[in-house]
Amino acid sequence: MIELWVKAVHIMAVISWMAGMFYLPRLFVYHVDAASGSPQSETFKTMERRLLKIIINPAMIVVWLSGLWMAYAGGFFHAPWLHAKLALVLVMSGLHGYFTRLVKDFAADRNVRSARFYRILNEIPPVLMAVIVVLVVVKPFS
Repeated sequence: MIELWVKAVHIMAVISWMAGMFYLPRLFVYHVDAASGSPQSETFKTMERRLLKIIINPAMIVVWLSGLWMAYAGGFFHAPWLHAKLALVLVMSGLHGYFTRLVKDFAADRNVRSARFYRILNEIPPVLMAVIVVLVVVKPFS
């Protein structure tokens, strides 16, 4: 029974993490157009910081803890599909770290990127998520 609870928590954490990873670069797109020091820019800074600290960071931690627990409990560490999934989750975690740096850059008014850059960056998390879901559900390398 504990496995089902851990799986439920894992799924909720993945949904929360992905929601944040989809929304944060969209905030960057809008933040680029706000003048430094303006009330709008300061609002974006608050939104970005809170999204990262209150939703994205805790969700990622829960995803990793629950996911590793399920992989261990299920004896999946030998499965090639899990190796591919873990590699992509590491890439997603690296992207998360990059987003963290961007939040800090925006907070210090050090952004040097265009809205177009952030629009393109916004497409990476959904693509990673789609491939990860296929690996988990279809298990193509079983």
